[in-house]
Amino acid sequence: MIYSVRGKLTVKELGFVVIECGGVGYGCKTSYNTVARLGEVGGEELLYTYLYVREDAVELFGFATPQELSCFKLLISVSGVGPKAATSILSDVSPEQFAFLVASGDSKAFTKTKGIGAKTAQRIVLELKDKISSEAIGGSIAADAADFAAVTSGPAGAAVTEALEALMVLGYSQGEAAPILGKLDPALSTQELIKETLRIMAAKNAR
Repeated sequence: MIYSVRGKLTVKELGFVVIECGGVGYGCKTSYNTVARLGEVGGEELLYTYLYVREDAVELFGFATPQELSCFKLLISVSGVGPKAATSILSDVSPEQFAFLVASGDSKAFTKTKGIGAKTAQRIVLELKDKISSEAIGGSIAADAADFAAVTSGPAGAAVTEALEALMVLGYSQGEAAPILGKLDPALSTQELIKETLRIMAAKNAR
């Protein structure tokens, strides 16, 4: 398993980059968003990677953030969505926007990506919505933020905890999500808490 590659950026093209590590160049297919975040050729860069293996090829995909990698993994878990379609979607939307679209059930937005039809877009929302907001997500969450801890200790704390667990499945850290969740109305449902947190994250990212 190749978790990440760090080294000299030697090739930078739309949808493809090469990172040289220890004299070996790792060619990574990627999204336009990741390419846009990388610096000039010759500089040092870090990509979080996914090794995709099939009968006729082995392909390495790289992304600028763990969140984008998590979204890629979620997308290729959807029936009928391969890595090419996943990177195309992530070329059109940021991880925050992607998560918000799934959480809000906006399948139509995905059809704006070339090659993504209405049925595929609907499958993306249907198959991933539960993974993002499922109450069955396990794991013990220890909140660092005091306001988050105070909220989760209350009678409505279960929904807040479930929302945090779901956001962490998407690749967001506890430190990113907990402070926002701690300031939201704990009376909101798990789904509403996730949607509002993603909306605030997307707004911050757009600044």
